[in-house]
Amino acid sequence: METGPASEPEPLPEPVAEVEAPVEEPAPGDGALFDVPAQAEPPAAQTAPAEAPAPVMSDAELRGAVEAILLIVDEPATEVSLAQVLDQPVDRIRAVLEDISRHYTQLGLGFDLRRVAGGWRLYTRAEYAPYVEKFVLDGQQIRLTQAALETLAVVAYKQPVTRSRISAIRGVNCDGVVRTLVTRGLIEETGSEPESGAFLYRTTSLFLEKLGLDSVDQLPPLAPFLPDDIDEIADAQR
Repeated sequence: METGPASEPEPLPEPVAEVEAPVEEPAPGDGALFDVPAQAEPPAAQTAPAEAPAPVMSDAELRGAVEAILLIVDEPATEVSLAQVLDQPVDRIRAVLEDISRHYTQLGLGFDLRRVAGGWRLYTRAEYAPYVEKFVLDGQQIRLTQAALETLAVVAYKQPVTRSRISAIRGVNCDGVVRTLVTRGLIEETGSEPESGAFLYRTTSLFLEKLGLDSVDQLPPLAPFLPDDIDEIADAQR
């Protein structure tokens, strides 16, 4: 059977593009009673400035600094005071002090580092006390310096007298010289001043023995060599 020519396929309908309807903005007065302004974003929270980190010190540098300070202190240095001066944590200062003390003990040095009265201080070891005592006693035979002689004269003629009064009369700080004279046994503490609570100093029997005197009353008169207003001058220098 004969067939006729194949029929062409019918074309597909073209897709219709969807058109979005425009969104109409509500006119003023429609819907909302009034326009609500957009809320401003909250300001970013301000953070506190970070503290500056403590300066970095090596263990060797920190150890040397601690030892240098301990050599010049007149009283035990506390861990807190060392930490403040060196700007380091207290725990690190404590660890360094304990390590130094252990190291001195292991080496068997003539001095050690001890924790006393809430602080740390260098002390000579008890086994070397006889040598230290001999040195100190022999040192009493050494001639006094000019500063020590002047300080001793002030104490002898103005006793009992405070260190501040001695410094005022001499015009210079006399704390170190006074400690030297006390160590050599030439002057000693004798109570305190009622008004200020400062320690008073006087000469000792060793002082009289060295000068060959029986009492301080036998000292040569000093008045002819002093100005009449010496007390007013000393008070004005305080």
